[in-house]
Amino acid sequence: LLTLQITDPMDVSNPNSSLVSVTEFILLGFSLEWQIQVLLFSLFTTTYVLTITGNGAIVCALLCDQRLHTPMYMFLGNFSFLELWYVSSTVPKLLVNLLSETKTISFAGCLLQFYFFFSLGTNEGFQLCAMAFDRYLAICHPLHYPNIMTGRLCAKLVIACWVFSFLCFLVPIAIMFQMSFCGPNIIDHVVCDPGPLFALACPSAPILQMFCYIESSLIILGCFFFILGSYTLVLLAVLRVPSATGRRKAFSTCGSHLTVVSLYFGPLTVMYVTPGLEHTAAMQKVTTLFYTMVTPLFNPIIYSLRNKEIKAALGKILGSCNIK
Repeated sequence: LLTLQITDPMDVSNPNSSLVSVTEFILLGFSLEWQIQVLLFSLFTTTYVLTITGNGAIVCALLCDQRLHTPMYMFLGNFSFLELWYVSSTVPKLLVNLLSETKTISFAGCLLQFYFFFSLGTNEGFQLCAMAFDRYLAICHPLHYPNIMTGRLCAKLVIACWVFSFLCFLVPIAIMFQMSFCGPNIIDHVVCDPGPLFALACPSAPILQMFCYIESSLIILGCFFFILGSYTLVLLAVLRVPSATGRRKAFSTCGSHLTVVSLYFGPLTVMYVTPGLEHTAAMQKVTTLFYTMVTPLFNPIIYSLRNKEIKAALGKILGSCNIK
């Protein structure tokens, strides 16, 4: 199972002649009995298909219904589009490994999975911040909202989230591609997580590891407290609304967003902001599966079941398909 690239120890022209570098990792995942792995494959495949279908349906509904071409729904459509890529950055490889005996992933493939997984995850945090800002403007400044949150500003915020999220981990991943990783090459995880990866680095890179930890913590906590502050102001504004119907509508809209925020940032905080708790490998795998598979599955359910406009748009699309 161990795939290494060994240089000739007699080659004096090579300064790194004694170095043994890993060219392939074993992404251990769930090493269980075959019947259990087949059961997990069926469960995860169903979850993945439902996630793709649910988020894809929301994207299609928002593209097809002109009434939903407003900033709030533009953010929602972009968020669902992001979820399609986020879940696809890790789950397909996980499904392949469940039925594979070798469970291997190439050196480049592992680092690219790490880069896209964390960049898309960072993008998701930024998008939730943008959605919280949108709800703050809509509820706290309703008269100025149409003039402030224009389609142009909405597009700029969405593009900025995509660009900055992929820039955040560009330097770490470039450095990691230049690093050497020594055997053993086994990663006891379901994804190429930075913790197990840095443990295999040879020599170790404590400065880069600390940089990634600080950067991840700042992004997670920064996004969380920004969203928390926005919804605190929203809550105070809603409580001043004299109409019970208006309060209920505002709470309903913000409740969906807060539910998604809780499902997303809760597991992330456990994994990447409190590493000193010495999480077991099993806990890391289960927690990672939660925010990589469960949260993307629940997002379209939460948004669509609590939003009449989206349900109407989905019903319109399904009705047109039935007529044809």
